[in-house]
Amino acid sequence: MAGGGGTGRALLSLSFSSSSVLFSSARARPSLPRVYLRSNRTRCLSTGPAAEAEQDTQSLRKSLLLERLRVRHLKDTAKRTPSSPASLAPVTAPVEKKKEKKSVMASSFEELGLGEEVMRAAKEMGISVPTEIQCIGVPAVLEGRSVVLGSHTGSGKTLAYMLPIVQLMRRDEALSGMLMKPRRPRAVVLCPTRELCEQVFHVAKSIGHHARFRSTMISGGGRLRPQEDSLNTPIDMVVGTPGRVLQHIEDGNMVYGDIKYLVLDEADTMFDRGFGPDIRKFLGPLKNRAAKPGDHGFQTVLVAATMTKAVQKLIDEEFQGIIHLHTSTLHKKVASARHDFIKLSGVENKLDALLQVLEPSLAKGNRVMVFCNTLNSSRAVDHFLTENQIFTVNYHGEVPAEERVENLKKFKSEEGDCPTLVCTDLAARGLDLDVDHVIMFDFPLNSIDYLHRTGRTARMGAKGKVTSLVAKKDLPLATRIEEAIKKNESLESLNVNNVRRDAAKSIPVDRKGKNSSIIKAANKKSKVGRKATITGKRSAPTKARKSAALKRPIKSLATSGGKRESLKGKNSQTAKAAAAKLSIVGFRGRSSSRKKESLRPS
Repeated sequence: MAGGGGTGRALLSLSFSSSSVLFSSARARPSLPRVYLRSNRTRCLSTGPAAEAEQDTQSLRKSLLLERLRVRHLKDTAKRTPSSPASLAPVTAPVEKKKEKKSVMASSFEELGLGEEVMRAAKEMGISVPTEIQCIGVPAVLEGRSVVLGSHTGSGKTLAYMLPIVQLMRRDEALSGMLMKPRRPRAVVLCPTRELCEQVFHVAKSIGHHARFRSTMISGGGRLRPQEDSLNTPIDMVVGTPGRVLQHIEDGNMVYGDIKYLVLDEADTMFDRGFGPDIRKFLGPLKNRAAKPGDHGFQTVLVAATMTKAVQKLIDEEFQGIIHLHTSTLHKKVASARHDFIKLSGVENKLDALLQVLEPSLAKGNRVMVFCNTLNSSRAVDHFLTENQIFTVNYHGEVPAEERVENLKKFKSEEGDCPTLVCTDLAARGLDLDVDHVIMFDFPLNSIDYLHRTGRTARMGAKGKVTSLVAKKDLPLATRIEEAIKKNESLESLNVNNVRRDAAKSIPVDRKGKNSSIIKAANKKSKVGRKATITGKRSAPTKARKSAALKRPIKSLATSGGKRESLKGKNSQTAKAAAAKLSIVGFRGRSSSRKKESLRPS
């Protein structure tokens, strides 16, 4: 055995030496591994030492010849030198890209690191393949990072944070024995509206059936007493609005002690619509607790469908070191939605145009949302559609919270009694609705509102349609948005003022100069004409008028005053009637109540 081993080593050294000589002459080092494999195979079949050496050299020559032919073929196709390693790039680069794509998009939730309990909950919801935001967000949250998850509406952001947080809470129970306690939740989810709270709470409950954890909802618009009772029972998670959560903390119904996971759903809405002070007030005690030695701190997850630069700056200041993760579809149109822009010349009646778009859609059995900019516009549309035998439900700031919930139930019902929802931008964020068609009766004032409105349809890959009625004043912004959609560009930070400013900058300087000179010349002519009329002979006609006026019988001041008052009354009545007409047909948005509706729950 020992002798055989020595002979093998001698042959191996011989093959090494011969191969090195041949390779130095041929300058083809990349073929070394192949030479070893083939020489080993030849050596195993040989019978004597001399025959083995000859066979080794022959096999080396053959392999070198084949290698030269392969390199020459690569040189002809790629037009590169054989010695350059870049000649192999066209073959290997596509394979590496495919591998990277597979690592980002997972085919199942198991690949993301989720456990069986959470997996069963996802399967019960009918979800088996994760979306892009879930592939990005779930691993990051499971690793304990504080992140901002940005993706278009209807992409599955709620499950992207809810599934990993539930698994983390179950892991904490297994490791440290943490159990449910009254008034001491371990996870808090803050939402801007009551309707969004109900949706998130529904998802938490469905996961809790399998993962065995308990959640409760405390939001504005509900009675305090039942909420107090639910907080006094052992709980794991609280879903609520910022104002109501702070109220329960002040009343002693809830404490900060065990909060380890904090989620701000629709964070862009909360920071953009005045919830900043409440959020900072809630975060203060948590940050103070985390600064103490020995405390493990808390993990923060922010979720947003849009992210302006101003809101991003606020988030970075408030949550230092937070990681921003977003999908490729953020601030872009949803691929499964069709966008139509109907440009009105001004002659057509906008309400009649709405009816022509709405009736064919309802005939197909679609659920339709009609968006308006103002309350008066929403009332006018609702009144007009009711007169045309189209049953509608309303959703805006003046509708009480309980009635809004009932209206949403009617709109969602399978019976289809009220398939049309007339609403303002209050319904543009956070509502998970199955909508087939979105109609913008009033075009939004910026691209962010446009994205939120269109996000009510084509959710989770379903098909949808968006139709915008574009008046003359909305044409510049609508044109820019339409161009960006066609090019699949980002719709971030487009608004009426920016578009007008860009349009003014694009006007050539010489054209501006010509226009200004024309205006100055016209002004000079008008001034000269006025001077001529003033300096002209007008003494004779004025004297004649004076004498004619003296000869006329003088009427009593009382009667003339009465007539004046009656004329004033008529004028005021006509003005009131005109104002009433404007407020009824307020689709141009000229109503006095142009203030943005607050998203705070009543």
